[in-house]
Amino acid sequence: MQTFIFKNQPRIVATGTIAGPKECAGVVGKYVDKTLLDDMYGESTYEKAECKMLTYAISRAMENAGVEEKDVDMLISGDLLNQIISASFAARDFDFPFLGVYGACSTLAESYALAAALINAGYVKKVVAATGSHFSSAERQYRYPLELGNTRPPQSQWTVTGAGGAFIADTGSSIAITSATFGKVVDFGITDVNNMGAAMAPAACDTLLQHLRDTGRNADYYDLILTGDLGALGSRILKDLVWEKGVDIQSNHVDCGEIVYNVIEDEFQGGSGAGCCAVVFNSYIYDKLKKREINRVLLAATGALLSTVSSAQGESIPCICHAVAIENV
Repeated sequence: MQTFIFKNQPRIVATGTIAGPKECAGVVGKYVDKTLLDDMYGESTYEKAECKMLTYAISRAMENAGVEEKDVDMLISGDLLNQIISASFAARDFDFPFLGVYGACSTLAESYALAAALINAGYVKKVVAATGSHFSSAERQYRYPLELGNTRPPQSQWTVTGAGGAFIADTGSSIAITSATFGKVVDFGITDVNNMGAAMAPAACDTLLQHLRDTGRNADYYDLILTGDLGALGSRILKDLVWEKGVDIQSNHVDCGEIVYNVIEDEFQGGSGAGCCAVVFNSYIYDKLKKREINRVLLAATGALLSTVSSAQGESIPCICHAVAIENV
């Protein structure tokens, strides 16, 4: 099986979030801990701003949990930039071990799953898992520098400027990570670097179906099946793909990219990026879990494992999806 069942049920004790003005104009605005007045966050470059956002999310998660650095056993974090510099540079500001991970936009779920696995096994007790992204740094990382002024095609998404983190421990909350499904790399031959939804939807389908097979659950077991950043187009493709396999998620699926912005038509297919589900889940969805408005969530974050080099060489886009089951217990 690809699914780990966590008998000790590690708990999400608290979260910390920060997002840009565009993101906070939407539904998540009143739930994030800090709203930026501008995307630069007082820094001289977008990359420095992204690192500063991630540092804030880590610190705020600890603050909201009421713990200090000495209480944290490990940081698990990653981002979208080369050599995961946002996470690595943020880690130098803290005095605890750092495990750097890369799953592109699936990094949040990957970080959660690894944290839960380590806590469940008893190797550590308290972990901060975090990730983030920035529109302007991601554009030149994966597509084109903003200075070129390229026209965005209708299938494109807008990388979320924001970061989110969670303090995960062996006790301290009713919100538990009960299982995690580690995904396989799936490649359906998509080569368009703007069409992330179509590229990543097959990976989401593969992991979702595997999770249901491994756990013996039906899709309606979950109040919410939350994908990370497929956007409006990718979300529709996922629903069609799983429907063809006999699974109906029409009533309980939503994508973070669909809801992060106020008016999705202005952003074409909606949001994407490692910060997309990091901001939406750790603020809006986590609040609903705390209030018990929803009790069972399957967070399935997807990632496109491409680079400008591979795309320039004509490679297709391999993708992955990791899923974590988060429940009130």
